[in-house]
Amino acid sequence: MLLNVYCRMNVEYEAWQLYENWTDCSSSSSTKISSFEKTSSVSSTSLLPPFYYKVPFEEGSLQQKLREEARAVFIERKNKELLDNEDLKKLWMLLEQNLSPPFVMEDHMINYTDFKKVSSKSDEKFRPYFSARIFAKLLQNDKVGRISIRHFFNYVMRKVWLHQTRIGLSFYDIAGQGFLREMELENYIMELIPTLPQLDGLESSFHSFYVCTAVRKFFFFLDPLRTNKVKIQDILACSFLDDLLELRDETLPKDVQEANWFSAPSALRVYGQYLNLDTDHNGMLSKEELFRYGTGTLTPIFIERVFQECLTYDREMDYKTYLDFVLAMENRKDPQALQYFFRLLDIEQKNFLSVFDLNYFFRAIQDQMKAHGQEPVLFEDVKDEVFDMIKPADPFKVTLQDLIQCGQGDTIVSILIDLNGFWTYENREVLVADSSDEAEV
Repeated sequence: MLLNVYCRMNVEYEAWQLYENWTDCSSSSSTKISSFEKTSSVSSTSLLPPFYYKVPFEEGSLQQKLREEARAVFIERKNKELLDNEDLKKLWMLLEQNLSPPFVMEDHMINYTDFKKVSSKSDEKFRPYFSARIFAKLLQNDKVGRISIRHFFNYVMRKVWLHQTRIGLSFYDIAGQGFLREMELENYIMELIPTLPQLDGLESSFHSFYVCTAVRKFFFFLDPLRTNKVKIQDILACSFLDDLLELRDETLPKDVQEANWFSAPSALRVYGQYLNLDTDHNGMLSKEELFRYGTGTLTPIFIERVFQECLTYDREMDYKTYLDFVLAMENRKDPQALQYFFRLLDIEQKNFLSVFDLNYFFRAIQDQMKAHGQEPVLFEDVKDEVFDMIKPADPFKVTLQDLIQCGQGDTIVSILIDLNGFWTYENREVLVADSSDEAEV
């Protein structure tokens, strides 16, 4: 009711504005031509109807409350359209009652005719799942053109889960524009924690650190331009929510938990590393403290660039910035991680790496080799190998796209920033031979 009144008032107001503009233009027709020429552009512009309305953010305003109420009604209506457990049971029964011959004990199959028959017998809200496009998508190598009812049912369940999740995320989208800001995603994950049995052992005092750890992965990979918001569509399309909701499984094996960024062991591992690096216990990391990360073989020049380019407070790094650093270091093959490193390697922000940039970082590797009593490798040799691996479009410049497309960006980054990474690359043949010998034994 309120929405209808508001819309009617808005239309009437716009109509009145157009009428006033029209009368103003009519009354001014008798003025001088020079005066008309000055004002014609303004008058003609004011005659155009508005095509964009700014989203109201003022708390307590009528527009904002109306928008929130309309969104809540819309989301609730969408929620009612979803299939519940009873609906899914009915669907499975209908599918089993309309199987198509020839019958095989293990595979329950259905052809398109029986598929549409099930559609006609089911409720209206089932109909979107019984399209020819979906049937063709699930069609495999059956000789008589049937699909597995199990595959179809799993497809429907997956779609229902996606719609449920989208609706759940939309409740946290305050602006209603299909994005979640950092605080909104934090609220979503914080309220999700009690529903994940694998997180039952976490102390409540650690929950805020856990939420921060979980949210950073979404923003690091889904917000590479650092707009501080991620699309709900992108959240649903990636596998991160699957990994997070995997923690509902109470019997999840230990090795699977450790490989899952969102698990309690993984979050505690990352936070524990941060605390171990923080030797002065001030809750922040200095350059000297970060230098001890991993095996302690990252070059001082690279650490310096991290502190130059990444967000710090009084030249010290907080936990959130550290999480971005860890995500980049542990996922060096991913384009988002390579983008992170490229920004650090591109000293002059030219949007490409030159021979000077490569030499600048490799000199630190040579210095570390000397410090360990090793004969430094010539830069010319390394430069040729790097360009051979990348094969850039311009033989004198390496762009981010070149680094991603070559498929060896992680190796090149390791060669330039980490003595251990360079040593592994230099001795790759010996290491492969040793691993082959161990496999034979």
